[in-house]
Amino acid sequence: MQREEMIQAIKKVLEENMQNSHMALFSPSAKLNEELYLDSVLILQLILHLELDLGLTVPEQHITAADYATVASLADFLCQVNNESELAPKEPEVEFEDVKVHCFVSCVCEALKSKGIDHRPFYFAVWDATFDVSERYQLQYHSDDINHQLFIDWYQRLFGGELIAWYDSEKTKHANLATMRALLGNKSNSEHLMVMLDLYHLPERENKFNQNPFPHYVMLTETETPEHWMMWDPDFRWQGEISQDRIENAISQPTVEGGYIFNENALHDAPLNVVQDYFKLCFIEDKNPLTNAVREIIQAHLDETQGISLSDLPLSLRELKVIAVRKYAYEHGFAYFGRALGQSDDDFEYWCDVIEELIQTYTSIQYQVMKMAETKDLNLYTGIQYLLDKQDRTEKRIKKGLFDMYSDWCELNDLPCDSVMEVC
Repeated sequence: MQREEMIQAIKKVLEENMQNSHMALFSPSAKLNEELYLDSVLILQLILHLELDLGLTVPEQHITAADYATVASLADFLCQVNNESELAPKEPEVEFEDVKVHCFVSCVCEALKSKGIDHRPFYFAVWDATFDVSERYQLQYHSDDINHQLFIDWYQRLFGGELIAWYDSEKTKHANLATMRALLGNKSNSEHLMVMLDLYHLPERENKFNQNPFPHYVMLTETETPEHWMMWDPDFRWQGEISQDRIENAISQPTVEGGYIFNENALHDAPLNVVQDYFKLCFIEDKNPLTNAVREIIQAHLDETQGISLSDLPLSLRELKVIAVRKYAYEHGFAYFGRALGQSDDDFEYWCDVIEELIQTYTSIQYQVMKMAETKDLNLYTGIQYLLDKQDRTEKRIKKGLFDMYSDWCELNDLPCDSVMEVC
């Protein structure tokens, strides 16, 4: 199949199978996320339709939605696969100083970075950060049962920063917006105001997930123009002015509630003994919660627990990518301990490659799950189980490497470390 034929095939799937409502912007140069509003899951769905309809074979190791920025680049990739061309593996991008994987953490860490404080230890609670599995076995990165109290408590213990909740869930949206406007009008330059909004209702904002709803923390300040606020989104590395009405509409959605204000003047470097306490609290040695949850969810759908069926499985794992990227937080752990120990960049980049493999394998699992649900071919489950077992081995290796580095760091700083992590 030639490039133009592939582009037309992509167009047909988007129009007929996926009923994309943004086809007026379709062209070879159209951006899949920003213009056609395809998140990472919808891109996988698009590739799956093309594979099943055209008989393409898509190698698991190349299913990385971030590689396909435009219609043309996706067509080029699929043409290579269809022509059985050799695809050269891409080097993963190593982001050492600025890994962003959790909106709440990213917001509060901006203040630390602006004062030259090492923010990396705060990410210890992110790689296995809390998520939820609903009664109908849906994986959720946000729910009413999830709060940020651990981060709030330890931000103060580690860095001396007091996060004060200004949002009151007992009050109306109107009352909370009035509180926020007053705080914005009176806050000093050293104070930072955070608010949770539904990012889906700000479509001018580019993001790689495009979830609906998309609860997300950002930071706000006033501008010289009363009708606009400056919105700073550290997690997606974006800053710009947006109209006050649009921001308030995103805050007013029933899917979101939450807001904090804090002053950076009291912030300080984290004491080493407190860093140790935090690591010990956050480090889950004997299990991998996300992989375990994915196993549980898949099995529940195969068993038709609670009346769910195999066809429900893609929706139940839709938010897997949002949670999987939290594993990039391991990079902060290796960077923090490794640099203190004087380890080389090569050592750090080795672990970045292993972490990247862990994250991308979740994408492969999601793709195979979608294929199994679409084709009803239960033979695919054997391959999915293999990938899940691989995830356990990979993450166990990451945790063992990180724990060994932590132990050396404890010894370097004369801190007690009385346990040894075993490799299964």
